[in-house]
Amino acid sequence: MKKVLLFYSLIIFIFSSCHQGNNVPSISLSQEENIDSAQSSCPFLTKDNNNNIVLSWVRETGSDKAIVCYAVSKDKGKTFGNAIDIPASDNVYPHGENMPKIIFKPSGEIIAVWGAANKNPMNAYAGLVYYSISFDNGKTWAPKKLITNDTSSYDQRYFDVALLPNGEAAIVWLDNRKTTNKEGSGLYYAITKDNGGFQNEKLISESCCQCCRTDLFVDKSNNIHVLYRAIINDSIRDIAHIESKNNGQTFSRPERISNDNWVINGCPHTGPCMTENKEGLHCTWFTGGNEAGVYYTSLTHSDTAFSNKDMVSGYAAKHSQIASLPQGNLITVWDESLPVNDTYSTCIGLEEKSPDDKNILRRYITEKNSGASFPVICTVDKNKVLVAFTKSSNDKKTVVFKQVAFNN
Repeated sequence: MKKVLLFYSLIIFIFSSCHQGNNVPSISLSQEENIDSAQSSCPFLTKDNNNNIVLSWVRETGSDKAIVCYAVSKDKGKTFGNAIDIPASDNVYPHGENMPKIIFKPSGEIIAVWGAANKNPMNAYAGLVYYSISFDNGKTWAPKKLITNDTSSYDQRYFDVALLPNGEAAIVWLDNRKTTNKEGSGLYYAITKDNGGFQNEKLISESCCQCCRTDLFVDKSNNIHVLYRAIINDSIRDIAHIESKNNGQTFSRPERISNDNWVINGCPHTGPCMTENKEGLHCTWFTGGNEAGVYYTSLTHSDTAFSNKDMVSGYAAKHSQIASLPQGNLITVWDESLPVNDTYSTCIGLEEKSPDDKNILRRYITEKNSGASFPVICTVDKNKVLVAFTKSSNDKKTVVFKQVAFNN
Protein backbone atom coordinates (compact mmCIF):
# COMPACT_ATOMS: atom_id res chain seq x y z
CA MET A 1 0.00 0.00 0.00
CA LYS A 2 2.81 2.40 0.89
CA LYS A 3 4.49 1.66 -2.47
CA VAL A 4 1.25 2.48 -4.31
CA LEU A 5 0.86 5.78 -2.46
CA LEU A 6 4.49 6.63 -3.12
CA PHE A 7 4.05 5.84 -6.82
CA TYR A 8 0.99 8.09 -7.15
CA SER A 9 2.69 10.88 -5.21
CA LEU A 10 5.64 10.69 -7.61
CA ILE A 11 3.33 10.81 -10.63
CA ILE A 12 1.51 13.87 -9.23
CA PHE A 13 4.83 15.61 -8.52
CA ILE A 14 6.14 14.92 -12.06
CA PHE A 15 2.87 16.03 -13.64
CA SER A 16 2.84 19.24 -11.60
CA SER A 17 6.48 19.97 -12.38
CA CYS A 18 6.00 19.47 -16.12
CA HIS A 19 3.08 21.88 -16.25
CA GLN A 20 4.53 24.54 -13.97
CA GLY A 21 8.06 24.53 -15.35
CA ASN A 22 9.97 27.65 -14.40
CA ASN A 23 6.77 29.53 -13.51
CA VAL A 24 6.51 28.04 -10.04
CA PRO A 25 6.26 30.95 -7.59
CA SER A 26 9.27 31.20 -5.31
CA ILE A 27 11.12 33.64 -3.11
CA SER A 28 14.73 34.51 -2.41
CA LEU A 29 15.85 35.21 1.14
CA SER A 30 18.82 37.32 2.14
CA GLN A 31 21.01 36.44 5.10
CA GLU A 32 19.71 37.40 8.51
CA GLU A 33 21.40 40.47 9.98
CA ASN A 34 21.37 41.68 13.58
CA ILE A 35 20.54 45.34 14.04
CA ASP A 36 22.19 45.42 17.48
CA SER A 37 24.70 43.22 19.29
CA ALA A 38 23.05 44.00 22.64
CA GLN A 39 19.97 42.30 24.04
CA SER A 40 17.11 43.78 22.00
CA SER A 41 13.48 43.26 21.00
CA CYS A 42 10.32 44.99 19.74
CA PRO A 43 11.19 45.83 16.09
CA PHE A 44 9.11 48.30 14.09
CA LEU A 45 9.53 49.32 10.44
CA THR A 46 8.55 52.61 8.83
CA LYS A 47 9.89 55.16 6.32
CA ASP A 48 11.27 58.63 6.91
CA ASN A 49 10.38 61.82 5.05
CA ASN A 50 12.95 60.92 2.38
CA ASN A 51 11.38 57.48 1.84
CA ASN A 52 14.30 55.69 3.52
CA ILE A 53 13.44 52.55 5.51
CA VAL A 54 13.74 53.03 9.27
CA LEU A 55 14.01 50.22 11.81
CA SER A 56 13.37 50.97 15.49
CA TRP A 57 13.78 48.63 18.46
CA VAL A 58 14.28 48.43 22.22
CA ARG A 59 17.82 47.90 23.49
CA GLU A 60 18.28 46.61 27.02
CA THR A 61 20.90 48.70 28.83
CA GLY A 62 21.00 46.92 32.19
CA SER A 63 18.91 45.09 34.72
CA ASP A 64 15.29 46.20 34.12
CA LYS A 65 16.53 49.13 32.03
CA ALA A 66 16.08 49.78 28.32
CA ILE A 67 15.97 52.52 25.71
CA VAL A 68 14.36 53.04 22.30
CA CYS A 69 16.74 53.18 19.31
CA TYR A 70 16.34 53.55 15.57
CA ALA A 71 18.52 53.39 12.48
CA VAL A 72 18.04 54.57 8.89
CA SER A 73 18.83 52.57 5.76
CA LYS A 74 20.12 54.43 2.70
CA ASP A 75 20.23 51.30 0.51
CA LYS A 76 16.64 50.01 0.68
CA GLY A 77 17.03 47.87 3.77
CA LYS A 78 20.24 46.04 2.89
CA THR A 79 22.18 47.77 5.66
CA PHE A 80 21.42 50.34 8.35
CA GLY A 81 23.36 53.30 9.67
CA ASN A 82 24.43 53.96 13.25
CA ALA A 83 21.83 53.54 15.95
CA ILE A 84 20.25 56.74 17.25
CA ASP A 85 19.19 56.61 20.90
CA ILE A 86 16.15 58.45 22.23
CA PRO A 87 17.34 59.52 25.70
CA ALA A 88 13.90 60.30 27.12
CA SER A 89 12.74 56.71 26.49
CA ASP A 90 14.72 55.22 29.37
CA ASN A 91 11.44 54.21 31.05
CA VAL A 92 10.28 52.06 28.11
CA TYR A 93 8.65 48.72 28.92
CA PRO A 94 9.57 46.18 26.20
CA HIS A 95 6.54 44.35 24.82
CA GLY A 96 6.33 42.85 21.33
CA GLU A 97 2.64 43.61 20.95
CA ASN A 98 3.04 47.17 22.30
CA MET A 99 6.26 48.01 20.46
CA PRO A 100 7.59 51.59 20.33
CA LYS A 101 7.06 53.43 17.04
CA ILE A 102 8.71 56.27 15.14
CA ILE A 103 6.89 58.64 12.79
CA PHE A 104 8.44 61.23 10.48
CA LYS A 105 6.40 64.30 9.56
CA PRO A 106 7.05 65.89 6.14
CA SER A 107 8.19 69.02 8.00
CA GLY A 108 11.20 67.06 9.29
CA GLU A 109 9.85 66.63 12.81
CA ILE A 110 10.42 63.13 14.24
CA ILE A 111 8.17 61.71 16.95
CA ALA A 112 9.02 58.61 18.98
CA VAL A 113 6.22 56.93 20.96
CA TRP A 114 6.59 54.16 23.54
CA GLY A 115 4.84 52.42 26.41
CA ALA A 116 5.91 52.39 30.05
CA ALA A 117 4.70 50.40 33.04
CA ASN A 118 2.32 52.04 35.52
CA LYS A 119 1.49 49.52 38.22
CA ASN A 120 -1.10 50.94 40.59
CA PRO A 121 -3.95 49.84 42.89
CA MET A 122 -6.45 50.25 40.04
CA ASN A 123 -4.59 47.91 37.67
CA ALA A 124 -1.36 46.07 38.38
CA TYR A 125 -0.78 45.67 34.62
CA ALA A 126 -1.51 49.28 33.63
CA GLY A 127 0.74 51.27 31.36
CA LEU A 128 1.35 54.80 30.12
CA VAL A 129 2.11 56.11 26.64
CA TYR A 130 4.93 58.65 26.31
CA TYR A 131 6.42 60.48 23.35
CA SER A 132 9.42 62.64 22.56
CA ILE A 133 10.03 64.97 19.60
CA SER A 134 13.17 65.85 17.66
CA PHE A 135 13.32 68.97 15.49
CA ASP A 136 16.92 68.50 14.26
CA ASN A 137 16.89 65.09 12.54
CA GLY A 138 17.41 63.10 15.72
CA LYS A 139 20.41 65.01 17.08
CA THR A 140 18.51 66.21 20.16
CA TRP A 141 15.22 65.17 21.70
CA ALA A 142 12.70 67.04 23.82
CA PRO A 143 11.80 65.74 27.31
CA LYS A 144 9.18 63.00 27.27
CA LYS A 145 5.48 63.86 27.47
CA LEU A 146 2.47 61.78 28.42
CA ILE A 147 -0.02 61.24 25.62
CA THR A 148 -2.70 62.89 27.80
CA ASN A 149 -2.77 65.46 30.59
CA ASP A 150 -5.95 64.01 32.09
CA THR A 151 -4.99 62.64 35.52
CA SER A 152 -8.00 60.28 35.48
CA SER A 153 -6.19 58.30 32.77
CA TYR A 154 -3.96 55.75 34.48
CA ASP A 155 -3.84 53.04 31.79
CA GLN A 156 -2.75 53.82 28.22
CA ARG A 157 -1.48 51.05 25.95
CA TYR A 158 -1.44 49.40 22.51
CA PHE A 159 -1.17 52.52 20.35
CA ASP A 160 -0.60 53.11 16.64
CA VAL A 161 0.45 56.16 14.65
CA ALA A 162 -0.05 57.35 11.07
CA LEU A 163 0.53 60.41 8.91
CA LEU A 164 -2.48 62.49 7.91
CA PRO A 165 -2.94 64.11 4.47
CA ASN A 166 -2.10 67.55 5.92
CA GLY A 167 1.31 66.38 7.16
CA GLU A 168 0.34 66.09 10.80
CA ALA A 169 0.52 62.83 12.76
CA ALA A 170 -2.37 60.95 14.36
CA ILE A 171 -2.35 58.43 17.18
CA VAL A 172 -4.87 55.96 18.62
CA TRP A 173 -4.52 54.11 21.93
CA LEU A 174 -6.46 52.09 24.48
CA ASP A 175 -7.35 53.98 27.66
CA ASN A 176 -9.12 53.19 30.93
CA ARG A 177 -11.44 56.19 30.39
CA LYS A 178 -14.80 55.31 28.89
CA THR A 179 -18.48 56.15 29.25
CA THR A 180 -19.70 52.66 30.13
CA ASN A 181 -19.30 50.40 33.13
CA LYS A 182 -18.81 47.40 30.87
CA GLU A 183 -15.48 45.61 30.80
CA GLY A 184 -12.81 46.88 28.46
CA SER A 185 -10.99 50.03 27.42
CA GLY A 186 -11.92 53.16 25.53
CA LEU A 187 -10.32 53.91 22.17
CA TYR A 188 -8.82 57.40 21.96
CA TYR A 189 -7.63 59.52 19.03
CA ALA A 190 -5.39 62.60 18.96
CA ILE A 191 -3.46 64.59 16.37
CA THR A 192 -0.40 66.82 16.32
CA LYS A 193 -0.61 70.53 15.63
CA ASP A 194 2.47 72.30 14.26
CA ASN A 195 5.28 71.78 16.80
CA GLY A 196 3.01 71.32 19.81
CA GLY A 197 2.80 67.53 19.98
CA PHE A 198 -0.42 65.52 20.26
CA GLN A 199 -3.57 67.48 21.07
CA ASN A 200 -7.37 67.45 20.99
CA GLU A 201 -7.77 63.87 22.22
CA LYS A 202 -11.21 62.29 22.06
CA LEU A 203 -12.95 59.00 22.69
CA ILE A 204 -13.86 57.41 19.34
CA SER A 205 -15.07 53.92 20.32
CA GLU A 206 -15.67 51.46 23.19
CA SER A 207 -15.46 48.82 24.62
CA CYS A 208 -12.14 47.41 23.47
CA CYS A 209 -10.15 44.35 24.48
CA GLN A 210 -7.53 45.80 26.83
CA CYS A 211 -4.37 44.10 25.58
CA CYS A 212 -4.41 43.80 21.78
CA ARG A 213 -2.56 45.99 19.32
CA THR A 214 -4.61 48.62 17.48
CA ASP A 215 -4.09 49.59 13.82
CA LEU A 216 -4.43 53.11 12.40
CA PHE A 217 -4.45 53.41 8.61
CA VAL A 218 -5.05 56.27 6.16
CA ASP A 219 -6.14 55.14 2.69
CA LYS A 220 -5.44 56.75 -0.70
CA SER A 221 -8.77 58.58 -0.55
CA ASN A 222 -7.68 60.15 2.76
CA ASN A 223 -10.19 58.17 4.82
CA ILE A 224 -8.97 57.23 8.30
CA HIS A 225 -9.45 53.62 9.42
CA VAL A 226 -8.98 52.03 12.83
CA LEU A 227 -8.97 48.32 13.63
CA TYR A 228 -9.14 46.99 17.20
CA ARG A 229 -10.38 43.97 19.10
CA ALA A 230 -13.82 44.83 20.42
CA ILE A 231 -15.71 43.34 23.35
CA ILE A 232 -19.21 42.54 22.08
CA ASN A 233 -22.11 41.49 24.31
CA ASP A 234 -19.74 41.30 27.29
CA SER A 235 -18.03 38.13 26.06
CA ILE A 236 -17.23 38.11 22.32
CA ARG A 237 -13.81 39.48 21.33
CA ASP A 238 -13.77 40.04 17.56
CA ILE A 239 -11.96 42.58 15.38
CA ALA A 240 -13.92 45.80 14.76
CA HIS A 241 -13.45 48.47 12.09
CA ILE A 242 -14.34 52.15 12.31
CA GLU A 243 -13.79 54.83 9.67
CA SER A 244 -13.68 58.61 9.39
CA LYS A 245 -14.44 60.29 6.07
CA ASN A 246 -14.14 63.83 7.43
CA ASN A 247 -10.51 64.05 8.58
CA GLY A 248 -11.13 62.51 11.98
CA GLN A 249 -13.92 64.82 13.07
CA THR A 250 -16.27 61.86 13.51
CA PHE A 251 -15.96 58.08 13.21
CA SER A 252 -18.47 55.48 12.08
CA ARG A 253 -20.11 52.93 14.33
CA PRO A 254 -17.95 49.81 14.75
CA GLU A 255 -18.55 46.89 12.41
CA ARG A 256 -16.89 43.50 12.70
CA ILE A 257 -14.57 42.54 9.86
CA SER A 258 -15.57 38.93 10.53
CA ASN A 259 -18.25 37.36 12.73
CA ASP A 260 -15.87 35.00 14.50
CA ASN A 261 -17.89 35.04 17.73
CA TRP A 262 -14.83 34.26 19.80
CA VAL A 263 -15.90 33.98 23.41
CA ILE A 264 -12.91 34.34 25.72
CA ASN A 265 -12.54 35.75 29.22
CA GLY A 266 -9.07 37.13 28.63
CA CYS A 267 -6.90 38.85 26.06
CA PRO A 268 -4.91 37.07 23.33
CA HIS A 269 -2.28 39.83 22.98
CA THR A 270 -2.45 39.73 19.19
CA GLY A 271 -4.00 42.55 17.20
CA PRO A 272 -5.03 43.24 13.58
CA CYS A 273 -3.30 44.93 10.64
CA MET A 274 -4.53 46.65 7.45
CA THR A 275 -3.08 47.59 4.06
CA GLU A 276 -4.41 48.78 0.69
CA ASN A 277 -3.99 48.12 -3.03
CA LYS A 278 -5.96 49.14 -6.12
CA GLU A 279 -8.65 46.55 -5.29
CA GLY A 280 -9.39 47.98 -1.83
CA LEU A 281 -8.55 47.32 1.81
CA HIS A 282 -7.02 44.10 3.16
CA CYS A 283 -6.79 42.90 6.78
CA THR A 284 -5.15 40.14 8.78
CA TRP A 285 -5.79 39.09 12.38
CA PHE A 286 -5.88 36.17 14.81
CA THR A 287 -9.03 34.63 16.22
CA GLY A 288 -9.78 31.66 18.43
CA GLY A 289 -13.39 31.49 17.27
CA ASN A 290 -14.51 28.33 15.45
CA GLU A 291 -11.20 27.16 13.93
CA ALA A 292 -8.41 29.17 15.55
CA GLY A 293 -5.67 30.77 13.48
CA VAL A 294 -4.49 33.78 11.51
CA TYR A 295 -7.00 34.93 8.88
CA TYR A 296 -7.33 37.35 5.97
CA THR A 297 -10.25 39.39 4.63
CA SER A 298 -10.74 42.25 2.17
CA LEU A 299 -13.11 45.12 1.46
CA THR A 300 -13.03 45.93 -2.24
CA HIS A 301 -14.16 49.24 -3.71
CA SER A 302 -17.31 47.58 -5.07
CA ASP A 303 -18.32 45.89 -1.80
CA THR A 304 -20.12 47.21 1.27
CA ALA A 305 -18.92 44.47 3.63
CA PHE A 306 -15.71 42.55 4.20
CA SER A 307 -15.32 39.26 2.33
CA ASN A 308 -15.55 35.84 3.93
CA LYS A 309 -12.38 35.16 5.86
CA ASP A 310 -9.61 32.97 4.46
CA MET A 311 -7.29 31.06 6.79
CA VAL A 312 -3.63 31.97 6.49
CA SER A 313 -2.31 29.51 9.08
CA GLY A 314 -3.70 27.43 11.93
CA TYR A 315 -4.19 27.77 15.67
CA ALA A 316 -0.45 28.03 16.51
CA ALA A 317 -0.04 31.17 14.34
CA LYS A 318 -0.28 34.68 15.83
CA HIS A 319 0.94 38.28 15.54
CA SER A 320 0.26 38.76 11.83
CA GLN A 321 1.17 41.84 9.80
CA ILE A 322 0.34 42.67 6.16
CA ALA A 323 1.78 44.90 3.42
CA SER A 324 1.15 45.43 -0.29
CA LEU A 325 3.68 45.53 -3.11
CA PRO A 326 3.44 48.34 -5.72
CA GLN A 327 1.76 46.06 -8.28
CA GLY A 328 -0.80 45.04 -5.66
CA ASN A 329 0.37 41.66 -4.40
CA LEU A 330 -0.31 41.18 -0.68
CA ILE A 331 2.31 39.86 1.74
CA THR A 332 1.37 38.58 5.19
CA VAL A 333 3.84 37.54 7.88
CA TRP A 334 3.19 35.94 11.27
CA ASP A 335 4.88 33.89 13.97
CA GLU A 336 3.96 30.28 14.60
CA SER A 337 4.75 27.75 17.30
CA LEU A 338 5.84 24.37 15.92
CA PRO A 339 7.00 21.12 17.54
CA VAL A 340 10.77 20.62 17.45
CA ASN A 341 11.96 17.32 18.92
CA ASP A 342 10.46 17.20 22.42
CA THR A 343 9.64 20.88 22.72
CA TYR A 344 8.15 23.81 20.77
CA SER A 345 9.79 26.73 19.02
CA THR A 346 8.49 29.70 17.05
CA CYS A 347 9.30 30.62 13.45
CA ILE A 348 8.15 33.21 10.92
CA GLY A 349 5.67 32.35 8.18
CA LEU A 350 4.94 34.29 4.99
CA GLU A 351 2.07 34.23 2.50
CA GLU A 352 1.78 35.98 -0.87
CA LYS A 353 -1.58 36.71 -2.51
CA SER A 354 -2.36 38.23 -5.89
CA PRO A 355 -4.05 41.66 -5.98
CA ASP A 356 -7.45 39.95 -6.23
CA ASP A 357 -6.83 37.70 -3.20
CA LYS A 358 -5.67 34.51 -4.96
CA ASN A 359 -3.13 32.47 -2.99
CA ILE A 360 0.30 32.36 -4.67
CA LEU A 361 2.63 30.87 -2.06
CA ARG A 362 2.93 30.17 1.63
CA ARG A 363 6.10 29.11 3.41
CA TYR A 364 8.31 29.65 6.46
CA ILE A 365 11.17 32.12 6.06
CA THR A 366 13.07 31.02 9.17
CA GLU A 367 14.05 27.61 10.50
CA LYS A 368 11.34 25.89 12.50
CA ASN A 369 13.49 26.03 15.62
CA SER A 370 14.60 29.64 15.11
CA GLY A 371 12.88 31.13 18.18
CA ALA A 372 11.61 33.99 15.98
CA SER A 373 8.58 36.05 16.95
CA PHE A 374 6.69 39.33 16.46
CA PRO A 375 7.52 39.98 12.78
CA VAL A 376 7.01 43.38 11.15
CA ILE A 377 7.07 44.10 7.42
CA CYS A 378 7.86 46.97 5.07
CA THR A 379 7.70 47.21 1.28
CA VAL A 380 11.11 47.79 -0.34
CA ASP A 381 10.34 47.93 -4.08
CA LYS A 382 8.15 46.28 -6.73
CA ASN A 383 9.07 42.70 -5.77
CA LYS A 384 10.75 42.90 -2.38
CA VAL A 385 9.87 43.36 1.29
CA LEU A 386 11.91 43.72 4.46
CA VAL A 387 10.93 41.61 7.46
CA ALA A 388 12.27 42.23 10.97
CA PHE A 389 11.59 40.13 14.06
CA THR A 390 12.84 39.23 17.52
CA LYS A 391 15.00 36.12 17.68
CA SER A 392 15.65 34.24 20.92
CA SER A 393 18.74 32.06 21.26
CA ASN A 394 20.61 30.89 24.35
CA ASP A 395 18.64 33.19 26.66
CA LYS A 396 19.44 36.23 24.51
CA LYS A 397 17.05 38.23 22.35
CA THR A 398 18.18 40.15 19.29
CA VAL A 399 16.37 42.04 16.53
CA VAL A 400 17.03 40.48 13.13
CA PHE A 401 16.10 41.65 9.63
CA LYS A 402 16.13 40.00 6.22
CA GLN A 403 14.93 40.81 2.71
CA VAL A 404 12.43 38.67 0.83
CA ALA A 405 12.34 38.91 -2.98
CA PHE A 406 9.48 37.45 -5.09
CA ASN A 407 10.14 36.01 -8.53
CA ASN A 408 6.57 36.11 -9.87
